[in-house]
Amino acid sequence: MSKTSVDRILFGAAYYDEYMPAGKDRIETDMRMMDAAGINVIRIAESTWSTCEPQPGVFDFSHVDRALEAAHRHGISVIVGTPTYAVPAWLVKMHPDVLADTPAGPGKYGPRQIMDIVNPSYRYYGERVIRRLIEHVADHPAVIGYQVDNETKYYDSVSPDMQALFIKYLRGKFHDDLDALNAHFGLDYWSNRVDAWEDFPDVTNTINQSLRGEFDRFRREQVAEFLAWQADIVREYAREDQFVTQNFDFEWRGYSYGIQPAVDHFKASKAVDITGADIYHPTEDELTGTEIAFGGDVTRSTKNGANYLVLETEAQGQHGWVPFPGQLRLQAYSHLASGADMVEYWHWHSIHNSFETYWKGLLSHDMEPNPTYEEAGVFGREVADIAIGGRLVHLAKRNKVAIMVSNEALSALEWFRVETGFPDGVGVNYNDIVRRVYDAFFQLNVECDFLPVDAPAERLAQYAMIVTPALYCTPEETIVRLRDFVANGGHLFSTMRSFVTDDEVTVWDDRAPHNLTDVFGLTYNQFTRPKNRVAVQFADDAALAGTAETQAEALIELLKVDAAANTEVLARYGHYAWESYAAVTRHQFGQGSAEWIGTLLDADTMRAVVREAVEHAGLKPVGLPLAGTVTVRQGVNKASETVTYLLNYSADEVTFPSPVAGSVVVAPEIIGADGTIDEAASVSLAVRPGKNVQVGEELTIPRWNLAVIID
Repeated sequence: MSKTSVDRILFGAAYYDEYMPAGKDRIETDMRMMDAAGINVIRIAESTWSTCEPQPGVFDFSHVDRALEAAHRHGISVIVGTPTYAVPAWLVKMHPDVLADTPAGPGKYGPRQIMDIVNPSYRYYGERVIRRLIEHVADHPAVIGYQVDNETKYYDSVSPDMQALFIKYLRGKFHDDLDALNAHFGLDYWSNRVDAWEDFPDVTNTINQSLRGEFDRFRREQVAEFLAWQADIVREYAREDQFVTQNFDFEWRGYSYGIQPAVDHFKASKAVDITGADIYHPTEDELTGTEIAFGGDVTRSTKNGANYLVLETEAQGQHGWVPFPGQLRLQAYSHLASGADMVEYWHWHSIHNSFETYWKGLLSHDMEPNPTYEEAGVFGREVADIAIGGRLVHLAKRNKVAIMVSNEALSALEWFRVETGFPDGVGVNYNDIVRRVYDAFFQLNVECDFLPVDAPAERLAQYAMIVTPALYCTPEETIVRLRDFVANGGHLFSTMRSFVTDDEVTVWDDRAPHNLTDVFGLTYNQFTRPKNRVAVQFADDAALAGTAETQAEALIELLKVDAAANTEVLARYGHYAWESYAAVTRHQFGQGSAEWIGTLLDADTMRAVVREAVEHAGLKPVGLPLAGTVTVRQGVNKASETVTYLLNYSADEVTFPSPVAGSVVVAPEIIGADGTIDEAASVSLAVRPGKNVQVGEELTIPRWNLAVIID
């Protein structure tokens, strides 16, 4: 039985002895510098298959052994990664088919993550190196856990092996009945019908989103199976006091942005003991904390609130990310505020050649101390103090709002784009809408969990409010559960393009929204683009009276309310052709209520609508009155104490009434330009460690700073 939690807050960096400049032996110096900075864990080996196995069946773990021994001498724990996400040249030479074919053509050797994860040759050699490595390290006292693979996805593989397995999957799902498959996916359209399994076409260029979406779902299932396969091998050797994790990532827009298209985090995380994540975010003037919170909230939710590991985040990172004084410490505590039990940088030292030469680590290319390293040490030494770290570890959340997300909806809305209905890349996509809604909650200090679209009724019942941003694909059983959720007193908050199709992208053929018209007290059967600037006007006699008129930013659904049902119209469209239609509505159903947003509202208006909805749902988050001043994140520690993080993501000092009472455990510190604490400036601050704070007492937090109060 593997461990499902860590013993303390882990703080560390990825470390690659293999990447050091030729002839440079830094390992003792590095470990001493890590120890001085409070670093207590490193991650090794996940990128180095060709170093561990330079030729087939020839293994060399000397760099692994050097790192393990040096870390152990300094009391630093080690997470060992299986090295399967970057294949060696000899494997590609022997078995070219290990490289994935993608819609762009056959794979070519060079980059990482270019393999077909279902290819038998890749699996054979991958299993061999995993077994040899884990058998070699499992009994080492420094090893506390394992990371299986790295940011695993299906890499857009449309290879023959992937497609052959997909056909086998379809034959099983439809019991070899091609008529049923053709009818289910609507393949008569444009002569896409298949009447013999041997005629089944290459799906790379299919125009049928039901089939395309099914292929995407199948490939995501292969990711989950691949990680489970690796985890099962690792567990054959792992000790009971070790854990298995994986570093899931997110949609990438130059930083971690939204739900990952190529992995279902909820399903894939079942393979691991502790879910891990890589969370990268803008910094300097663009630091808002939003991406840190979003990534953490998604990752924590994969195991229904269990603590998670941040296996990668930036230290200096890419150009434009060198943290201002105070930001690195603020960022690290921000991860803990979302429930992380580990913060680990990618990586320790900056690499001197190859692709990521300028994705800089804690140390720069001269490998000397610098302000980023020094500030990391401020955080590391603080959380190493049991009086601080011992009270911050294992933060549990008790959120009452959950956002329901769907990989199937994400995939479908790439094909049927919100603005045009075609796969042309025009306008907003699924993650834009998810983030518009999530960001509003974050900015209002209303903390959220995430739910998979197939979450059971008992999990839905944990929440007072469930949000469905653009939940385009929704299984019938989920719609029934959401009906019951509202009937039993919950508040359902849904946006445009929700409940349009079943889980296999067949549009429901009854009134929209399917089986929920009485819940929302509305229907619609037309929608259009607001290309001529369609205003959204809030009613003077409604709950959102006084909200400024705004412009619809994307598709407008022409909502027809049921007058007999007393549906409340919160806003209408301000265009002579559409003024009879509602834009934002709310309706009582059973003991609860359901709210519908028929277009994409701008960020300010979405925030106003969300705020009113939260208040309507009877929620009173402790940080809501401070929205726009300071970010408030809260939870309960293992001693059942309430832990409140007050985070100032701005270049200005903020003063506000404390939302809680308690003792200051982490106080603001003034970080100087050299990355160390300016003791003279810090001691003059009013909020210091041990200070007892009362509700409503005025607190001041300097720029890019924080305080943590525990009661």
